[in-house]
Order: sequence, then structure tokens, then C-alpha cells
Amino acid sequence: VQLQACGGGSVQSGGSLRLSCAASGRTFRSYATGWFRQAPGKEREFVTAISWSGGSTYYADSVKGRFTISRDNAKNTVYLQMNSLKPEDTAVYYCAATEYGSIWYLDEYDYWGQGTLVTVSS
Repeated sequence: VQLQACGGGSVQSGGSLRLSCAASGRTFRSYATGWFRQAPGKEREFVTAISWSGGSTYYADSVKGRFTISRDNAKNTVYLQMNSLKPEDTAVYYCAATEYGSIWYLDEYDYWGQGTLVTVSS
């Protein structure tokens, strides 16, 4: 499975962005998919994840109510809709896929995309 994230950019505080994670490989629909982010000088952290079917979603407390993850398995794509963005959301966002691992821990993910930069100005 190869993943490619896109959709990052620069927005003002309160704005919105939608990230996409496009996957190659017919087995992608078997993988849970997550988004992580890494701000300058900080460790990569969990943001959100979605089960292989899309039936279950998980969010970090810091983004709950503002971010929405979804997936379209027919298009092999996972989306991250980010609303009410804050300066502290500034980071490189990575999508990742795991077949059997825990969705909460980055070490449990099998495949990673290259990252897309989100910058939120105040």
C-alpha cells in the first residue's frame, strides 16, 4: 500500500481545510487509516483514525468537534475535514494505514504517506 497525502496549505485562524489521503493497492479497504501530525520541535501525535469499514472513528481530544475523518473505499481515499482551525493545529499532517495494529499508536501503523503542511495564522 502506498499513501499520498495532499490538501495542506495556509489559512487564518477559524478557517477550514480538507486533507486527502489517496492509496494505491486493492487491499487498502482492509486497513484502518489514521492521521497524525508533527509540529516543529514536537513529537508526532495521533489526530484521528477510521476503521476499515468507516463504521468507527476516533479523535484526539484536541480536535474533537472540529475535525471529521471519512473514507471512500471505492476511491481508495480517506479525508480529513478540518474546521475552526487554530494556530496550534499548525503541523505536518501524515496519513497512515494499519491492518491489525492499534489505531492509537504510530508504531502500530504499517504504511505512511509523505506528509502535507498545514499552517494556521492568528
